[in-house]
Amino acid sequence: MRLLIVEDDPDLNRQLVSALSEAGYAVDTAFDGEEGHFLGDTEPYDAVILDLGLPQRDGISVLEKWRRDNRKMPVLILTARDRWSDKVAGIDAGADDYVAKPFHMEEILARVRALLRRSSGHAKNEIEVGPLRLDTKTSRVTVGGAPVKLTSHEYRLLAYLMHHQGRVVSRTELVEHLYDQDFDRDSNTIEVFVGRLRKKIPSDLIETVRGLGYCLGNSPDEA
Repeated sequence: MRLLIVEDDPDLNRQLVSALSEAGYAVDTAFDGEEGHFLGDTEPYDAVILDLGLPQRDGISVLEKWRRDNRKMPVLILTARDRWSDKVAGIDAGADDYVAKPFHMEEILARVRALLRRSSGHAKNEIEVGPLRLDTKTSRVTVGGAPVKLTSHEYRLLAYLMHHQGRVVSRTELVEHLYDQDFDRDSNTIEVFVGRLRKKIPSDLIETVRGLGYCLGNSPDEA
């Protein structure tokens, strides 16, 4: 899952990147509204953390422009403004949630998990496909209750497929959502990671749909 952080405070930006990367996400960053708008407008993020008090272009106008351009990724706004009217303005501009500064990092992580769950149609932290279970809160994967050890890229790939279970996901989409902006992307590595996953989980859970991509769980044609 790939996130964008738009926050002009260098220390807070770095802390957010560290916590979210450690939680298993691919993370891109921007330090002003213009750069943040450009990235959110041109890259396919699963969620965005957006500060309201940004240089060059404020967060409200960035968010309003994204929504006018039909950019639908969930957005969590950060604000040092504690007035209820500012929070309402953010929600009305198209935000899905907000956190007032200062905040605990665990709250950010929990709210991001909730945004990702809701955007992919899941109500609980635990996502299950047959004997396979993913706990998004702990980043723990089990098969039949037994823990499965995964590398960071294997985990991101499996988590993305599980969030979008039953849907065919192309290699291009996987590349766009598994790697941050600076990563040297190569769609061939997706096949390598899928091969490794099939050795760690029941191999028939990930279906290769020829010419289209991969599907975890029953694809629409099989339903």
